[in-house]
Amino acid sequence: MTTVSPSLEVERKTPFWKKLGRVPWTWRITIGYLTVMLFIPIIAMFLKASTEPPARFWAIATSDVALATYNVTFVTAIFAALLNGVFGTLIAWVLVRYDFPLKRVIDATVDLPFALPTSVAGLTLATVYSDNGWIGSLLAPLGIKVAFTRTGVAVAMIFISLPFIVRTVQPVLQEMEREIEEASWCLGASQWQTFWKVILPPLFPTILTGVALGFSRAVGEYGSTVIISSNTPYQDLIAPVLIFQRLEQYDYSGATVIGIVLLSISLVLLLAINFLQAWARRYDSR
Repeated sequence: MTTVSPSLEVERKTPFWKKLGRVPWTWRITIGYLTVMLFIPIIAMFLKASTEPPARFWAIATSDVALATYNVTFVTAIFAALLNGVFGTLIAWVLVRYDFPLKRVIDATVDLPFALPTSVAGLTLATVYSDNGWIGSLLAPLGIKVAFTRTGVAVAMIFISLPFIVRTVQPVLQEMEREIEEASWCLGASQWQTFWKVILPPLFPTILTGVALGFSRAVGEYGSTVIISSNTPYQDLIAPVLIFQRLEQYDYSGATVIGIVLLSISLVLLLAINFLQAWARRYDSR
């Protein structure tokens, strides 16, 4: 026969509201803030979408135009995030490891997409990459059209998601010890071998974090992509713009259904990236 200690017995008999009163204020504020700003809006979106019958919900979520927007949105966002994963890491490496003129100016310029209104970014990109723009005029003779195409959507997503990778990788690079690299060189490893086997493994989870942040930002981008793309269905129409179009047609439940699908796919992809991060950290600790 097992005996229960008096303290446990008293804890069991304590009313729930008294237990709740012993929760620290930091926890209460955190839970309250997350509830108001995150949980309630998500629950409200799911409740609004649930007003549609299952057959109608499925028809809206899998319509031809919706599937086309998912393709444009997620495939282009993944491409932009992966590309920035490579070049963002390279930029962070240069900013950390080298000293050169105007370094602080370039370092501050990386944060420009954070401060720049997205509509201004879209207008600027559309002007630069149009057929008469500085870059677009150089690409037009080669048969490459950027503005008002899916390529323009990719350029906008790359522009707005780049700082997330750079600012995520940069602090980790600053804290890495140079002595480890020097020891690798002394043991006969080349610079490429040192980067691949010494630097990249501990840096890889951080790069994945930056890629995940950049991907999330690219998926939700609206202001710049709506300007630089033609918003033509089955070509360069993205899901956020489709949601806005549904709202303009007063189809609130239809817009919510597209939003639920967008949220669900993004959540699955972010969970997969977090799983890769956990696996990389576990592999690195061995």
